[in-house]
Amino acid sequence: MDDLLSDFIAETRETLEAIAGEIVAWEAAPEDRSRLDSIFRFVHTVKGSCGFLDLPRLERLSHAAEDVLADVRDDRRKPDAALVTAVLAIIDRIAELTNAIDNGQTMPDGDDQALIAALSEVETSAVEEEEDAPATTVAAPANRSVARSIRLPVDLLDRMMAGVSDMVLARNELSRKLREVGIQSGIEVAFERLSLCIAEMRDSITRTRMARIEHLFTALPRLVRDISSELGKQVTLRIDGGDVELDREMIEMIRDPLTHIVRNAIDHGIEKPEDRAAAGKAAIGALDVCARQVGNHILIEIVDDGRGIDADRLVRKAIDNGVITEDAAARMGWDAKLQLIFSPGLSTAQAVTAISGRGVGMDVVRANVEKIGGAVEVDSMPGRGVHLTMRVPMTLTIIPALTVSCGGQHFAIPRSAIDEIVRVGGDAVRPAKLGGADVVFIRGVRLPVVALADVIGAEDAGQRGNMVVLKLSGGNRYALAVEAVHDHEELVVKPAAPIVMACGIYGGTTLPDNSRPMLLLDIAAIAERAGVDWKSGSRDHAEEHVEAVVEQHDPILLFRDLDGTERAIPLALVERIEDCFAGAISERGGRVRLVHEGRMIPLLSCGVPITGPKVRVLRMNDGTAEIAYAIDTVIDIAPVEVILDRVATPGLVAGVMLVEDRPVEMLDSFWMFAEVAQPQTPVDMKPLCLLADDDAWTRKVLAPLVEAAGYRVAFEEKGVTPDLVIAGEASTASSEAPLVRLRTTSEPADAADASLWRYDRPALLAELQRHRTRRNAA
Repeated sequence: MDDLLSDFIAETRETLEAIAGEIVAWEAAPEDRSRLDSIFRFVHTVKGSCGFLDLPRLERLSHAAEDVLADVRDDRRKPDAALVTAVLAIIDRIAELTNAIDNGQTMPDGDDQALIAALSEVETSAVEEEEDAPATTVAAPANRSVARSIRLPVDLLDRMMAGVSDMVLARNELSRKLREVGIQSGIEVAFERLSLCIAEMRDSITRTRMARIEHLFTALPRLVRDISSELGKQVTLRIDGGDVELDREMIEMIRDPLTHIVRNAIDHGIEKPEDRAAAGKAAIGALDVCARQVGNHILIEIVDDGRGIDADRLVRKAIDNGVITEDAAARMGWDAKLQLIFSPGLSTAQAVTAISGRGVGMDVVRANVEKIGGAVEVDSMPGRGVHLTMRVPMTLTIIPALTVSCGGQHFAIPRSAIDEIVRVGGDAVRPAKLGGADVVFIRGVRLPVVALADVIGAEDAGQRGNMVVLKLSGGNRYALAVEAVHDHEELVVKPAAPIVMACGIYGGTTLPDNSRPMLLLDIAAIAERAGVDWKSGSRDHAEEHVEAVVEQHDPILLFRDLDGTERAIPLALVERIEDCFAGAISERGGRVRLVHEGRMIPLLSCGVPITGPKVRVLRMNDGTAEIAYAIDTVIDIAPVEVILDRVATPGLVAGVMLVEDRPVEMLDSFWMFAEVAQPQTPVDMKPLCLLADDDAWTRKVLAPLVEAAGYRVAFEEKGVTPDLVIAGEASTASSEAPLVRLRTTSEPADAADASLWRYDRPALLAELQRHRTRRNAA
């Protein structure tokens, strides 16, 4: 019986997640019989199971709901707002009782009879209530087919994942041993097959932890309905992207942040109907929640068309609450002002209500999302609404991280927390002492320094030249000094032993490919342990002092090229730095190209052949065109006054300058983009060429050549006089435009024959250019 009761509780909970949203959607579309049937089946199943399991209280509630839904199915009662509210109350009570049974608790009868009586009340003034009641409509999701599934405990999935991770490490160790002893061809084939099987198994087990994000969205229709009704507002909720998959644990961790954001959108953002009408908006507000996958991350976007965020009012509140100073506020741009919404204790609500206004919320939302390696972005314009985006990784078990070393040990840092990596040297990165504490000036900005060796109690070797600048949830930064920075890796993270986690500075443990255990650092805990004041607004004061004494220059990116020469490029042109496979580089059409993200990007280099399996490239953009440049390593980013000793001949290098007494070649960005630029002429400004012969040769062979020469091509004259007509020798075409005839023979018929041989490319292109020049001159 215990097993049957456990199955009943699990099935009831699983169905309850979706049924509340189904009821709200059914209220918006009462003619949807299939949705009504699914709700009826749920309460009918609960009633039948309760009778068998001897749960009389649940049986009474479900039986009452079943009776009223049967009346609706037989058209004896209309599904009005009062009925839906009563059914939702019954569903809520069923959920409470199910949780109590699961936890072994008992609940008093309470007001069950009042809930059942509410179902039987006669409708009064239904028409007036429908007109006055706030409207909440929900875009109906598509009906889903029932999938075959079984239930497994999460700890079993975790053990399976751990086992596969150990298999991967054993495979890597076997691979190293085989390379050491010399692998044979037969063994190599068997090993590759083993590697493929392990990779497929790991992917399959990883996917067992995934769930459709619609499980996160099912509670939103009910939430929107209840809050909008309480506030007297009308809201249309649209949900998209429910089929996107996310780690089950991740879904639970972002449930509360998403709920808070939706509540804020309705309470703070969407106006009441009369206020929206006065602003020229529709009386019913719109709230869109959608999810989509971008790489290894999931983007959840919440968009409303309400009043938006008044950034200036937010700044005034922040000044009054002591979050920022007036001087700091005067230097803030629009985006920086919007970021104040995440400050602790700051709220723009006029009064404290049961829903919001206490100033506790958005700072916690961002802290919770960043705790799982995500980020929260906000964009808003007054009167237009708010666009808020949560970016979270697909899974918590595998995260991208940077490996560093200190005291002879390796550690991992979540890549999402890394702002930049710098090396001490020159004026760009200068260490200093301030009140006995270590600080570093990075391009004129003062940051506190935390030595990892001091935090973990390792012997300090005095090697603090490498610093990883870390960004905390409050937006503040500090520099973590380490002995060495290694590489980026995708790591499988597991909970560390309790005695290790009790240290308070680690977020878990992982085993990389070299089978050496490695701990994941908790950057916020390290900051707090080191006494870094990262919760206050002291960052603005530090920047304020530095900006007054340091002259700013545009930063440049210093790198070592493939030929070993130190070169530089303006940082503003560099969009990103990426490692690409050498196999994605090829020479086609007389130009070297990089195939990346489904696109072909022109690739430039200093001319040294690429020999390794991977190459680092700078991806640059001038606003219209994108190019890539192959390099060896990045050295630094430094604000430098560019004073060039220019070269005599235009080319890849514009000139040479001194950076910290070292000669550095500056690349000629104009020449680089000009090398790959294609002349672009607006279509409506191109001359029109009429091709009189509408045959296969004209369309497939001649037309592309004419278009490449800068012409628009047409095959019939549609009321517009062409600038040029090209016709075959047998064509009877006539036009007021200049006419070029093409013949099929290489030699003219006589001296008076002015036609061109159709395969005389130079002559044909010269004729096209002559007419184009004449047309432009006119």
